[in-house]
Amino acid sequence: MSASAAASVRRDGDALAFAGALSAATVPALWSRAQPLRAGARRLDLTSVTAVDSAGLALLAELADGGALTVDGTPPGLAELRSAYRLTPALGYVRA
Repeated sequence: MSASAAASVRRDGDALAFAGALSAATVPALWSRAQPLRAGARRLDLTSVTAVDSAGLALLAELADGGALTVDGTPPGLAELRSAYRLTPALGYVRA
């Protein structure tokens, strides 16, 4: 199974629900799949995400629209990356 096949995004009510590893290998396909699903989304559901790297964080931060969406779940790697990039739990930038 390829890395991109191991990750997915789908619309689940008001959420973009992700599963698998959000990594440099999977982000391009996930970005393409997420675009038509974005309108009206209010949450990012990360409860089925197995890992996040910096590329995955960039994808999520862009989709979170500056912290406007609620983020459900804290997959491995997310808290450390949020801290390193000074992002809030909703993936918006910390204001000084």
